[in-house]
Amino acid sequence: MKPSSLSTPDAQLDLRGTPCPINFVRTKLRLEKMSPGGLLEVWLDAGEPIEQVPDSLIMAGYHVEQITDCSLYFSLLVRRPE
Repeated sequence: MKPSSLSTPDAQLDLRGTPCPINFVRTKLRLEKMSPGGLLEVWLDAGEPIEQVPDSLIMAGYHVEQITDCSLYFSLLVRRPE
């Protein structure tokens, strides 16, 4: 049984103000440096970034665990596969 709260991210990446596809590339590069199973929190702008980046990460084989609307930006929790 999974705990009700997600684990604390291992790293955080603030990509607010970063255009597509640079934000996806930076997210992917950061995930590749993390240990298998590592959890990364990414901050993304509304609009194209939050519409494009999660789908691109899923297609690249990463697991998007949560997307949170933080009012001024979106927080994306993505896990590197084991």
